[in-house]
Amino acid sequence: MISQERREKMERQGWQVVGSHSATKLCRWTKSMLQGKGGCYKHTFYGIASHQCMEHTPNVSCANKCVFCWRNHINPVAMGWKFDTDDPEEVLEESLRKHYATIERQCLSPNALEARKAEARQVRHCALSLVGEPVAYPRIAGFLAGLHRRRISSFLVTNGQFPDALQQLPRVTQLYLSCDAADRQNLQQVGKPLFKDFWERYMESLEILRDRQERTVCRLTLMRDMNMGSPSQWASLLRRCEPDFVEVKGVTMAGLFSKTGLGTLNMPTHLEVKQFASSLAAELIGYSLACEHEHSNSALVASDRFRDGDGWRTWIDFEHFADSWDDSKLTAQDYTVATPSWALLGSPDEGFAPTETRKKRARPRPVLSEEKEMPNEQW
Repeated sequence: MISQERREKMERQGWQVVGSHSATKLCRWTKSMLQGKGGCYKHTFYGIASHQCMEHTPNVSCANKCVFCWRNHINPVAMGWKFDTDDPEEVLEESLRKHYATIERQCLSPNALEARKAEARQVRHCALSLVGEPVAYPRIAGFLAGLHRRRISSFLVTNGQFPDALQQLPRVTQLYLSCDAADRQNLQQVGKPLFKDFWERYMESLEILRDRQERTVCRLTLMRDMNMGSPSQWASLLRRCEPDFVEVKGVTMAGLFSKTGLGTLNMPTHLEVKQFASSLAAELIGYSLACEHEHSNSALVASDRFRDGDGWRTWIDFEHFADSWDDSKLTAQDYTVATPSWALLGSPDEGFAPTETRKKRARPRPVLSEEKEMPNEQW
């Protein structure tokens, strides 16, 4: 189970430890949208309501020690299950209880919007991306079923080091594979995996993703001078799994950057992220650059399967998924809705929702000289 020392450290940083191996923590985007200041990139790309999202992990341990880990390696590392196995229903109930208690504290803020308060008191989405490897939890199937029975959507992220568990994973609303590098040597440098056969596990997971029926995503966390090499090499890797979407995101500053040899110079600008995403889409037949979210420095490359005339259908029909999650015939194309124009690439506010009030950064991101002259029409 989580040691007392680690538990105390996590709780000092705002984590809510649940049972022997789980945790939840309020996402800053949940607070932001509760106050009407904008949602996360998943709001722009897929239509989630960020103030109704719980960020959770059913397993705090991980088999990688990624240099860019934004959780500062607070979690333990392990190549197998090292905990007592808690009941999934109890884990979910306790996680929701602790999440709602945190929401109530946020609702005391004079900045919280009244209409959003009522909505935030009903979780509709669960991001299984807080920390650790969720598929390694032996009872993950029961946990996911508990979410879906409550009409809570599931966004699950795996690092691809447990292909056997991934193969057995039941359907989720959207399944992510974290793709940190396009070749073996770079993955070893960036992901710092524990398994000796890490590359073979990664390749097998890519192939498993290709055969999944729900929405699939490959997430690329870009670091300048680290893993932003040849887009054609990345495209060759991604063709192995033919995901529905490729999320391209610039790395976010984390507290341990200095200890891992990274710095602000490794953080690409939004222009660089879009340029990389555009080059990648050009290498991937049947894919195009669809959406952007400047506020989180990210862009979405989507399969043309989700085109809708001149627009896109990247947003999710959550009600349809909630009604049909246990239907074996349900496919990714069955629960889509049209993406609004403000979320699409080249929109005037670069993917920031018109329903929100944007808080300008005190210190704008540094930009490349050519970015100052780059018109949106180019995209």
